[in-house]
Amino acid sequence: MVTTLLEKETAEQTMQSTVQLQMDNILKVNNLEIFYGEKRAVNGISMDIEKNSVTALIGPSGCGKSTFLRSVNRMNDLIPGARAQGEILYEDINILSEQINVVALRKEIGMVFQKPNPFPKSIYENITHALKFSGIKKKSQLDEIVEESLQKAALWDEVKDRLHKSALSLSGGQQQRLCIARTIAMKPTVMLLDEPSSALDPISNSKVEDLIVDLKKDYSIIIVTHNMQQASRISDKTAFFLSGDLIEYDATEKIFTNPSVKKTEEYISGRFG
Repeated sequence: MVTTLLEKETAEQTMQSTVQLQMDNILKVNNLEIFYGEKRAVNGISMDIEKNSVTALIGPSGCGKSTFLRSVNRMNDLIPGARAQGEILYEDINILSEQINVVALRKEIGMVFQKPNPFPKSIYENITHALKFSGIKKKSQLDEIVEESLQKAALWDEVKDRLHKSALSLSGGQQQRLCIARTIAMKPTVMLLDEPSSALDPISNSKVEDLIVDLKKDYSIIIVTHNMQQASRISDKTAFFLSGDLIEYDATEKIFTNPSVKKTEEYISGRFG
């Protein structure tokens, strides 16, 4: 949990974290700015992410939404010249702090990418690889986590008889659900999804959407999508990004039926972007 995130933590911080857990928001973003070298990609945005909800990030390509998403589990750290300032509070701890244990953070805030990226290993090994690395060795425990994760990813019935076959033999949609199961196995609190169904056929896309809606019972989900219909179907709140700015953030129904900002209405209606 949160106590593993900081290399050093005071009793006061632990107490504050406990208070934060009782609140409705899982993340609180304060004046976040993200730079690639001298170029600013995100311009001082502030927003709260609610627990056990689906938050959709929409906007044209290059607007900052994926950059923002990657900042939530410090994936931007892997990009030379990238830096962030401001705050992203998770359980009342600023995860942008240099004291953060990034490996522990990424266990709690997992990420699924646009293109399915299973390891060239068996279905079983895809899920157990990181578990073994984190110290879980007992086969019965690994078996239990594999089944539970695949059940939650709505994949168990399709693969239970071929767990030791290559994950690359799965269809694209199955591979993406396997990647979601792999993330679930690490028992995260937050799941980040970067256009998780954009490369899938309509049937697979529908299965992934149904899965996302079901998963919010147990996880807080942030999804980047270019698909307006998808955002309107599965999300509880929607954030519209444009040129690095957060233009509007509200309940999804309001964003899509009665937005407060003209630029939002123009984007939703397809008049630009």
